[in-house]
Amino acid sequence: MVTDVAESGVAADELKQFIERIERLEEEKAAIAGDIKEVYGELKGRGFDAKAVRKLVQLRKKPPDERAEEDAILELYMQALGMNR
Repeated sequence: MVTDVAESGVAADELKQFIERIERLEEEKAAIAGDIKEVYGELKGRGFDAKAVRKLVQLRKKPPDERAEEDAILELYMQALGMNR
């Protein structure tokens, strides 16, 4: 049987704990996002292209076979549109 949150202090306390955990994690996520932004600023200041580096970071997360498949499809579509590399 599911206890109604309004009737049970225990369920309300548990819900509050979950919310507080989420809030702490959101704060950590915001701090990390700020740190990442600073690193991109540093690399941009050193003459690197931030957009290209973001793409590289994205690509490194993918398995090689998935990247190869995406590249093949992109190449096919570009050829279909006359956008030869």
